[in-house]
Amino acid sequence: MKAIEITSFGAPEVLRVAERPAPAAGAGEVLIRVAASGVNRPDVLQRTGNYPVPPGASDLPGLEVAGEIVSGDAVAMKEAGFAVGDRVCALIAGGGYAELCVAPVAQCLPAPKGWSDAEAASLPETFFTVWSNVFDRGRLQKGETLLIQGGTSGIGVTAIQLGKAFGATVIATAGSDEKCDACRKLGADHAINYKTADFAEEAKRLTGGKGVDVILDMVAGPYAQREIECLAEDGRLVIIAVQGGAKSEFNAGLVLRRRLTITGSTLRPRPVAFKGAIAKSLREKVWPLLESGAVKPVIHSVFKADGMPSGAAQAHALMETNQHIGKIVLTW
Repeated sequence: MKAIEITSFGAPEVLRVAERPAPAAGAGEVLIRVAASGVNRPDVLQRTGNYPVPPGASDLPGLEVAGEIVSGDAVAMKEAGFAVGDRVCALIAGGGYAELCVAPVAQCLPAPKGWSDAEAASLPETFFTVWSNVFDRGRLQKGETLLIQGGTSGIGVTAIQLGKAFGATVIATAGSDEKCDACRKLGADHAINYKTADFAEEAKRLTGGKGVDVILDMVAGPYAQREIECLAEDGRLVIIAVQGGAKSEFNAGLVLRRRLTITGSTLRPRPVAFKGAIAKSLREKVWPLLESGAVKPVIHSVFKADGMPSGAAQAHALMETNQHIGKIVLTW
């Protein structure tokens, strides 16, 4: 099969097309002929040597795919309601930048009816992440206020739509007026340009001084103190990345007085059973929203994975500009 290898740690150009042996599905797994692969920030971190591959995972980048089941564990497939030939999308621990990849059956979901392969491939990483962190860890409830840092990222566009779909007031931050407009078009009640306004002060103003109930943060670093300042009583700060730095200082007194929760998680190294439980929740509570059109795909760019020059390299270069709105996808 063709695959995209990281030939050495470095710039996007280190991503090259290579020939690899086709993988084989084991117990509880399926082999997917990949039609499209999602591109995510962890792929960039892996390419630069800043995100070690979990034990047992493929060294190839790629955490989500869409395509057709070509073989697999018949018993596991039957129990999950899948069969050879079904179109699915799947969350994987690595190996998505390839024509074939193996995925745990538990981490597969049906490709939504009417969605293209590229659209289906844009789902797993962001939807699993948002559901696990905003709704499970963050315990977002109907009527609460959700603040999303980076509203036009793949995570952000998903969090905006799901937050609104489940009855929250949504505030999103973005780095330009154009991106703020995009957040509002996706359903955000308010959008804050963090380059021209203090998001913490704006969040307090927009909530009448009460503060927000849940914050989904991909920055950490110096943001943590300002986020704690704009949380409401019993508020929850959920950190899913540390783009601003892994170390933060904050006023612990505010945490005590307002009974705040600071939590966070990474999804990639979690066991299959944990991810499978998220998949069940998504299939029950979110997939009907996708198929009804209440929640829609947001695709910024699609690149041919094995194109010349390397589509994967072009995709990574685009992601590093932070100019995209929504997802970047590779097709095969």
